Amino acid sequence: MVDVSAKSVTSREAIASGAVCLREDVLDMIFSGELPKGDCLATARVAGIQAAKRTSEWIPLCHPLPLDWVQVEFRREAPGQLGVLCTVKYSGRTGVEMEALTGVAAAALTIYDMAKSADKSIVIGPIQLERKSGGKSGPYHRPT
Repeated sequence: MVDVSAKSVTSREAIASGAVCLREDVLDMIFSGELPKGDCLATARVAGIQAAKRTSEWIPLCHPLPLDWVQVEFRREAPGQLGVLCTVKYSGRTGVEMEALTGVAAAALTIYDMAKSADKSIVIGPIQLERKSGGKSGPYHRPT
């Protein structure tokens, strides 16, 4: 584990995104709440938030962080593509990129689990950091 005790406390934010590609009719079922397992987006949102809060249990050597805020959002990005966005905020000595990425991954995996009975060909990815702020290394914005 990296020693962050000498680092300054700063406000930090990270935003990660991911994609879940699946049949358009199954995407319609997700947004209308018609999947047999229930409300896919609400369940995936909770899974993403819980995973972000427990990232240190998923990723070895990550610091356990008392996050200030986590938000998970979903949107149609293209035919057959569901976008997942996770935003994490924290004031502390280490960044929250891993928490945002973990939130996206857990939300996407939950969507897969809830929709797999309707579509076995679901693909997850890419999952990537979109931007971050705070800390010694400064801001990052993924080039478009």
